[in-house]
Amino acid sequence: MARELAEDSFTILAVKSWDAIVLGAGIIGVSVARELRKQGMEVMLVERGEPGREASFAAAGMLAPYSADTPDTLWPFAEASARLYPGFVKEVESDSGMQVDLRSQGTIAFLESQEELLSLPCLPELSASQVAELEPGLSAPGGRAFFLEERSVDARALMAASLEASRVRHIQLISGAPVTGVERTDGRSLEVKTERDRLLAPIVVNCAGAWAGQFPPHKFPTRPVKGQMLAVSAPEGLRLRHVVRTPAVYVVPRSDGRILIGATQEEAGFDRSVDPKAIERLRQAAAGLFPALGSARVLESWSGLRPGTPDALPILGPTATPGYFVAAGHFRNGFLLAPLTAQTMAAVIRGSEPSVDITRFSPSRFER
Repeated sequence: MARELAEDSFTILAVKSWDAIVLGAGIIGVSVARELRKQGMEVMLVERGEPGREASFAAAGMLAPYSADTPDTLWPFAEASARLYPGFVKEVESDSGMQVDLRSQGTIAFLESQEELLSLPCLPELSASQVAELEPGLSAPGGRAFFLEERSVDARALMAASLEASRVRHIQLISGAPVTGVERTDGRSLEVKTERDRLLAPIVVNCAGAWAGQFPPHKFPTRPVKGQMLAVSAPEGLRLRHVVRTPAVYVVPRSDGRILIGATQEEAGFDRSVDPKAIERLRQAAAGLFPALGSARVLESWSGLRPGTPDALPILGPTATPGYFVAAGHFRNGFLLAPLTAQTMAAVIRGSEPSVDITRFSPSRFER
């Protein structure tokens, strides 16, 4: 599909300009592009590699507003985005004609440190008998257990459906085109330079994830944070219903019988290699929770590069370059934050007041 879209795009390049160009075809970029298209804009997506195959392809799909590595200053935005999810998925499914595995069974979270306990909002604590009733196959680790009314989604299915929905909405796409720079050409246009094209639009939105700071004019401090994980086939007799999170590992069920186990968090630059020892440690940690997983068949293992920032908050809003915007640095929460990020960026680009305050996420916080 990406190749066909790219070929269509090359035909259009010679005869047409765009109202907006979005850099990056992961879940954030595609969601922003779709929202701008809904506002009547002609939109072009520019992807450095294969659409949807970077962090979005590697994600577990937990839609978790509360976690140990989510700053509490992000919670209001995360909660608001989580509430949008049923409608967000319904629209993607309707446009694409594809099904997305959105699950609403909730999460069982085991917390050990006092810091984690103090950082959480008031949540229902579970007794040992309640944990056993919710997940009969679970061998509860140490720490207190809480139930979180969270959803999860099949990240790859949602990404594929979002790409198809963008095609249906006549959003153009160029893939395999790393951006080398963005600069103003005159008082009205921005020029996006790739290794093979020069594209013009009055609005450019940088949604390039870990690569957002890799080209001028603004060196956004995004960095790749490597995560490795694996998927196993659910063993016979194990009917895992809930996401289960501990400080050491998380286990995420899919409706098709796969179970995802993750994930490492490594400062390894742009290295995407998969370490069998790290994968085995994750598998053993999951087997400590569900002994039946000790003999489960491994379906695949992979790694992804999450876009981190120095303060673990996303970078959202206008830059010092007129017409140039950024929506990057979502770290582990790209899927969770995609619906509200798209709506917020569309409002800011239109010059409207967004529904939530994004002052804390402004790119200006990193300017000297």
